[in-house]
Amino acid sequence: MKKLKIAIILGSTRPNRNGEAVAQWVLEKAEQRTDAEFDLIDLREVDLPFLNEGIPPSQGKYEHEHTRQWSRTIAAYDGYVLVSPEFNHGTSAVLKNALDTVYKEWNNKAAGIVAYGSVKGARAVEQLRLTLAELQVATVRAQVGFALDRDFKDMKAFQPQPGHEKELDVMLDQLIAWGNALRGVRESVKEKAAVG
Repeated sequence: MKKLKIAIILGSTRPNRNGEAVAQWVLEKAEQRTDAEFDLIDLREVDLPFLNEGIPPSQGKYEHEHTRQWSRTIAAYDGYVLVSPEFNHGTSAVLKNALDTVYKEWNNKAAGIVAYGSVKGARAVEQLRLTLAELQVATVRAQVGFALDRDFKDMKAFQPQPGHEKELDVMLDQLIAWGNALRGVRESVKEKAAVG
């Protein structure tokens, strides 16, 4: 069976963001595995405008090239690791926008969440779980959370405490298991659509 392709999506575009070091750490640890392929997608580089399509994304009729490009990018992956800050008890606007911009491309895939903030990004995680459920993305139970006061020196330099590697391994184990299981679901949906 072909290896799963997993996108690690960095959900902050702020200057001097903490998320870049977190996402690089996730990528470095993930690339030590042999059961999936991992890529990092930095939303700063994607530079999606806020949702500007006239037709709801669930229709899949995109008028703008930036949306069509994002559609192709998301469709190419079997699963995702979302790296999210917590801003005002929620995820970042840029990550929410990236999720909202397309629809079917997310369906019947799996996601894990890595968050950071004053309470390990827990409230951002809960918000993301609601959004991902609506996008028909199965979120795995395990998650990784980094506390600004314990995992970042002076709340800036990323210095993860012991134990987070194990948390990440558990989350990735679940993500890959669900990602493989959902392949069959996607194939079944394609077959039904082809029959019409």
